[in-house]
Formats: sequence, C-alpha cells, structure tokens
Amino acid sequence: MKLATLKDGSRDGQLVVVARDLKTACIADGIASTLQRALDDWNFIAPQLGELYDRLNAGRAVNSFEFEPQNCMAPLPRAFQWADGSSYVNHVELVRKARNAEMPDSFWHDPLMYQGGSDDFIGPCDDIVTRSAEWGIDFESEIAVITGDVPMGVKVQHAGEAIRLLMLVNDVSLRNLIPAELAKGFGFLQSKPATSFSPVAVTPDELGDAWKDGKVHLPLRSSWNGNLVGQPNAGVDMVFSFPQLITHLCKTRNVRAGSIVGSGTVSNKDAAKGYSCIAEKRALEMIATGEPLTPFMQYGDSIKIEMLDKNGKSIFGAIDQSVVEADGV
Repeated sequence: MKLATLKDGSRDGQLVVVARDLKTACIADGIASTLQRALDDWNFIAPQLGELYDRLNAGRAVNSFEFEPQNCMAPLPRAFQWADGSSYVNHVELVRKARNAEMPDSFWHDPLMYQGGSDDFIGPCDDIVTRSAEWGIDFESEIAVITGDVPMGVKVQHAGEAIRLLMLVNDVSLRNLIPAELAKGFGFLQSKPATSFSPVAVTPDELGDAWKDGKVHLPLRSSWNGNLVGQPNAGVDMVFSFPQLITHLCKTRNVRAGSIVGSGTVSNKDAAKGYSCIAEKRALEMIATGEPLTPFMQYGDSIKIEMLDKNGKSIFGAIDQSVVEADGV
C-alpha cells in the first residue's frame, strides 16, 4: 500500500491512504490519525489500512479525493530517529580520491552512518531554505526505509522483517560547511539542514520484483533545473543492503518504530549513469582536470527526484523543490 501525510496545521499531519496510481487518496479516518500511530501498532492497523487501500484502488472508497503532493508533509513529519548510511561506497571513494584522501579498507565492510536531525523534516514540495548560497547548497538523492521496533543485536537475516515502508530522500547538504565540521571529529551538524522525503511511502510489496535482497533495483532519477543529471540504478553497487544498515544501527541499541534509515547518495561506478549529488560530479571533474567546474545550487534552482516502475509510472511521487533565501537575512 501507499501512505502519505497531509498538512493540517498540526506537527504530525493527517494520515491518508493513496491509490496505486497516485491520483486519489482517502483519509484513514477511524483507523489511525498519524503514520506514527500506525507504526506503533502496525500488526493491528496495517491490515485495516490495506483494506482501505484495496477499496480505494477499486474506486469504492467513500470520500476519496484528488491527491495533491504539494499538500503533503513528509510521510513521517518527525521521527524518533533519522540515521543515514553510505551504502554506495563508490560515492565515498570518488569524493575522497578527489581530495587525495586515502580510502580505508574498512569502508567496504563496516558501514558509515551519521545521526541526522529528525525533528524538522520538510515536505516533498517545500522550499529548501538557506541563509547563504555561499555555503555550497547540494541535493543528495537517496532511498530510505521506515522501521518497526528492532531489538539490539538483531541479525541481518531478521533485520529485514522490521522494514515497514520505503520512500525517497533529498538529504540536503551544505558542502562548504562540511570540512570544518568533520575536522572537529564529531560529525555533521550545521552542514545538514532539514531533510525532505517523497510524497508517498510504500510497503515493499508495491515494488514487486524490484525489491530483492533488501535493495531497490530501479533507477533513481535526479533532474536539476529541469535537466536529467542522474539515473543510477539503486540496486547496483549498493555495498550494504537495508538489513545490513539496520543491523549496524542496532549493534548497541534498540531501534523503535518510526525510525528512518537512509541508503546514502545513490551512485553507480558507471559514470554514464550520471550523479545523485553535485559533489560527486565535482569530484569526477577534480580527478579529470584538477579542479571542480560545476557550481553548487543557487537561489531559484530546482531539484526533482523520482523513481519510475518498469512501466514508467511514478512509485513514490516526486520530490520537487526550489532553493530560496531565508527571510530577514
């Protein structure tokens, strides 16, 4: 099934069920008011949402209405946890090579992961608001899963059982703030502003045979200012699957329902597939010419991130955002 959260003036919005073709939706009235409520009692609530989803797809849902992504918050507007991995080691390798940094062998068998801010996600069509374009504004096209409860020390073979939903991510980065933060040895903070997610989160079965081995085997499309700049296949060159990322996160702690785990920037070794963030394009230019040529995003720029099924139909709806300057700066 497909789920979304509509803006209603509250912090957690109104949970709706969305039709498979993303054309209509229906409020999950009497089932669960928010997605977090559904996740907290998934085994009881999910079948009820599934029945409503079937009625909606059959045109039998009462009070259905036109689905409009611009009215959506993030599917989970705030989460107990947002942990973003870096499964596509090719991306890490390129960025490090561009700055002549050694690539530790451990990166191939021990996932990188950072803890992001999870209290202020933004919707799929909300503006990317920053105080300075000089901070190096960059998009990062990714995939994420939302989990149920996962016990500490979970084994990889069981971690996938906790995956409830999948969605797309724009993990916005302020690249020019990153070096100073990493030099402190304590990770990202100011360089990672509010993250945005696709209009719709979907259960794994919606992906059919594209969901295999804990990976999504479909291209992830990124269009910058209307130009397609990347379409790497998310199932190719993903070194760590989502179950592996969840296992990594749960090594020393329990993970609770409503936690989000990201894949990191989707990247293929085949450069012809393009890029899912500007930093990777600049890294390739550095390696080839000794200097980066592509500028970061400027005010007025737009970014669209979307994944299509084998029939060319949008699965999650599109993240479609513009970059704007913060008021009063």
